[in-house]
Amino acid sequence: MRIFLTGASGFIGSAIVPELVRAGHRVLGLARSDASAQKLAAAGVDVHRGSLTDLDSLRRGAAACDGVIHCAFSHDDFNDYAGNCAKDRGAIEALGGALAGSDRPLVITSGAARLTPGRVLTEDEALDTSTGGPRAASEQLAFSFASRGVRVCSLRLPPSVHGDGDHGFVPALIEIARKTGRSGYIGDGENRWPAVHRRDAARLFVLALEKAPPGARLHAVGDEGVPTRDIAGVIGRKLGLPVEPVPKEHFGWLGAFFALDTPASSAITQARFGWKPEQPGLLADLEYGTYFARS
Repeated sequence: MRIFLTGASGFIGSAIVPELVRAGHRVLGLARSDASAQKLAAAGVDVHRGSLTDLDSLRRGAAACDGVIHCAFSHDDFNDYAGNCAKDRGAIEALGGALAGSDRPLVITSGAARLTPGRVLTEDEALDTSTGGPRAASEQLAFSFASRGVRVCSLRLPPSVHGDGDHGFVPALIEIARKTGRSGYIGDGENRWPAVHRRDAARLFVLALEKAPPGARLHAVGDEGVPTRDIAGVIGRKLGLPVEPVPKEHFGWLGAFFALDTPASSAITQARFGWKPEQPGLLADLEYGTYFARS
């Protein structure tokens, strides 16, 4: 198939590209900048210029392909997370509308995080904005296209998608520790973060594209729940800094995310789709990866 991939030059998208090619698919990648376009062309990807807010470009890209993987998400300003989620819904509306009536696949990206603590999130649990935050509305909108002739599914990613080139939450925690001289955790640090390696997540995106039925929820989860105190412990040891409890405000905008207790399981995904995490877990990646290398 020819697949339209949003976020194709990003941290996760650039891992999905070789998995699609390995599976025999061709890729049309969305690029909003010259640098992204050059990166995609160098990887042998057909370039489609546009952005998440250029809805006509999204419609044209989807209409020209046999399926869509939508993994782009605006990270420009996490202080406006609700606004970023609104952009995501606009993109899903455009992509789903372009595929309506075709039975072509649309894989959207959502979050494997519940706002209410203490219970492991499974694939069978639907999330709304009260339990899953504003990004849950993207999943709800996407599933509305299942009744409009789109083979739509949601691939839920945990708060930490890790690996070489990560520029997300964990590098932010490392930088905060460097700047403040201590590696902190909130409360007793027993709240848990699920995690997955980017290469394991990339393989699951392709399986979802090829095999997932309409309305399926898949969990790209390798570590079901890593205690945040353990994350802080590795960071502190690697940087030679004290590890201690700190107030949520210590982390700025990241504090709300780092305070979550949001374990998630991928047992159903593994059983249904034959997917199994193969790459190092989060703590091993912190221990032996490139997170602490500085240019």
